[in-house]
Amino acid sequence: MSTVPPIQLLQPQLLAQLERLELISRKIFRGRMKGERRSKRKGQSVEFADFRNYVAGDDLRFIDWNLYARLDRLFLKLFLEEEDLHVYVLVDSSTSMDFGEPTKLNYAKQLAAALGYIGLTRADRIKIESLGTSHRNPGPVLRGRASVWRMVDHLNSIQPGENISLAQGVRNFCLRNQGKGILILITDLMDKSGYEQALRLLVAQQMDVYLLHVLSPEELNPEIKGDLRLVDAEDADIAEVTISRPLLDRYKRTLAAFVDGARDYCTRRGMNYLMTSTETPVDKLVGTYLRKRGLVR
Repeated sequence: MSTVPPIQLLQPQLLAQLERLELISRKIFRGRMKGERRSKRKGQSVEFADFRNYVAGDDLRFIDWNLYARLDRLFLKLFLEEEDLHVYVLVDSSTSMDFGEPTKLNYAKQLAAALGYIGLTRADRIKIESLGTSHRNPGPVLRGRASVWRMVDHLNSIQPGENISLAQGVRNFCLRNQGKGILILITDLMDKSGYEQALRLLVAQQMDVYLLHVLSPEELNPEIKGDLRLVDAEDADIAEVTISRPLLDRYKRTLAAFVDGARDYCTRRGMNYLMTSTETPVDKLVGTYLRKRGLVR
């Protein structure tokens, strides 16, 4: 396994932008702890929800005495509950992610750091794992702004070379994490056994799933030619090929069909799919594209 030196995951100019954002779930989940997020349930906050008739045993502090003075009846003021949101980020750290400049893995870490930072500043529960995370070292559960640098250290500890299949990595994740919430899977989807089984497991978890498909410019528009000996980064499989313009055109058509197939597969199962290039700045991806998809606002 190669060792990748730590990178600066959160640029100072990015933090100011992230401070204004919050993560949004398309589904309603019940939080475990009090947070800063308004819930559909009634509870205690500064956000007024409704009135109801007072019944014996209610907390006298929430009686509206102004209404009592006018109507001579007791009404209780109800407020919206505020609770936390569980956010899981699952990062593909297989060898194929260690490609490009910046590498897809470093881009995935920067993206995970940005989304994690948004959640931590909003008192959400953040858990970041790689596909190769073991039961013995499941990674920290983070909450609160003070956990930002712990999150960064954890992300920098993730190294490429965890060549576990996408399906097995997702299965292990599902066994470790039985809770509900947002799951953001960041991967290049490069697995010879396919992605369908892994995504079916995520559908069964009934989470709010976002699939961020990361590819490098070299993969999207390869500039190679001639007789080449290509070696698969994960299983060392070798292919002798002659790169010509017709072959590159066929490669691009195959890649476009693969991306369209993944998008369609996700859409039909209620998952949100977004393909991005590592050329797209993380701040633009989060502040523009993911905002349009409803993950942040």
